[in-house]
Amino acid sequence: MTRPDFTRVESRDSPFPHFRVSELLPEATGDALLDWLDADAPWKLQVTDFYEQHEFSMFDCAAPSAVAHIVSDAFVADLVRELSERLDAPPLELVEVAVHRLVAGQTIRIHNDHIGEEETHRLIVQLNRGWTVEQGGLFMIFEADDPESVADVLLPVHRSAFGFEISERSHHAVSTIHSGSRDTLVYTFRHAA
Repeated sequence: MTRPDFTRVESRDSPFPHFRVSELLPEATGDALLDWLDADAPWKLQVTDFYEQHEFSMFDCAAPSAVAHIVSDAFVADLVRELSERLDAPPLELVEVAVHRLVAGQTIRIHNDHIGEEETHRLIVQLNRGWTVEQGGLFMIFEADDPESVADVLLPVHRSAFGFEISERSHHAVSTIHSGSRDTLVYTFRHAA
């Protein structure tokens, strides 16, 4: 059975508790996900006050067998264990697994994802067929809700992941896409009841 790989991980406390993983998914899984997302995924355009993107829930569709394990109980249990340990969190439970796609012209402005106890932790997995700085779509983290407070900028490397505790301080954004499509697999958790 395929498991998430947390061997190449880096944890940081600033500007908010988070960690980065170099190659969370095996190459075969990442590539199979992209093939499915490009061919048959049930994308729906979502527009809000701070972003526009295509998205869908993994709970609302039948994923092909080559990728279905990424929402299996065992796979999610591994994610929960790592998030709880690396972010010093109490036991967590899965709320949602969504997939997002940004295309040319789309952006996600600064936000923090904080909506209270309904969602407390998130793991974002990058999916793309090789990404360059020139394409835009850079993942940015901030010290505050202010574009001038950029703390770090990350290239969305295929199969890499970013895990964090959602709070009023977890400000992040995605710069405008100039070309290509930038997909992310988003696991959302909350404190277990």
